[in-house]
Amino acid sequence: MPDEREAAVTWSERPHGYLVRVAGDVDAESAPRLRTVLDAAARAARPRTVVDLSRVPFADSAILHVLLGAQQAHRDLGALLVLAGPLQDGVARLLDVTGTAGFFVLAADVASAMEVPAAMTDR
Repeated sequence: MPDEREAAVTWSERPHGYLVRVAGDVDAESAPRLRTVLDAAARAARPRTVVDLSRVPFADSAILHVLLGAQQAHRDLGALLVLAGPLQDGVARLLDVTGTAGFFVLAADVASAMEVPAAMTDR
């Protein structure tokens, strides 16, 4: 039986971009799966990628490395990367403690993330 906290990364195309859903704990072992999906999303040159982190109870610095790299790749292509919540305590604390929350465009939920104005790419 698979561990329910083991990370799972899925994605789907949406009319205006990609939706990447992450569930379970994300650490150095599982972060490469997320990187692979986010790299593909950036290469697809869609206007936005939304990363749903609402089902991630724990994440370590490996996810930050992946998300910061993905954000830069999207920005270089003129695309928007949005992190959607609601963020669980472990992820919110990681962003707060590392001082990286301000580097990302954050949305309360996936629906809000799909509506974030493209002008937010300045982050």
